[in-house]
Amino acid sequence: MKMFRSIVGFTIAGMFVMSVWGAFAGAYGIAGGWFAGFAIISIMWFLNHFIGIIDNPGAFVDMALGIAICGTLRPVFSAGSITPLIESLPTLIIVILGGMTGGIVAVMFQKDLAKKAEEVKEEA
Repeated sequence: MKMFRSIVGFTIAGMFVMSVWGAFAGAYGIAGGWFAGFAIISIMWFLNHFIGIIDNPGAFVDMALGIAICGTLRPVFSAGSITPLIESLPTLIIVILGGMTGGIVAVMFQKDLAKKAEEVKEEA
């Protein structure tokens, strides 16, 4: 049941982002996009994490993964062909590489902070 609840939480987040965000940004420009981002993500975070719709035992890219899957597959289902998925592959590859780069840099920062903390501890 936890997995089913998680899938529902991810799906709701993806559907709201893909349905509402573009409409707000289209109608109100940049301010609408910012408002939609704040409103949608905060409400979905509250439902998914605070209320606990999703099962999040540790660090996991949950809502972003649900939104990405919805954003990638929605055009596939709308078009009725796999062409939109194939056209999105270069973007997906760049996003994956960016995520990997961010993870590597985060590990480097953590190691550097741990090293500095150890140096301060040795001096004391």
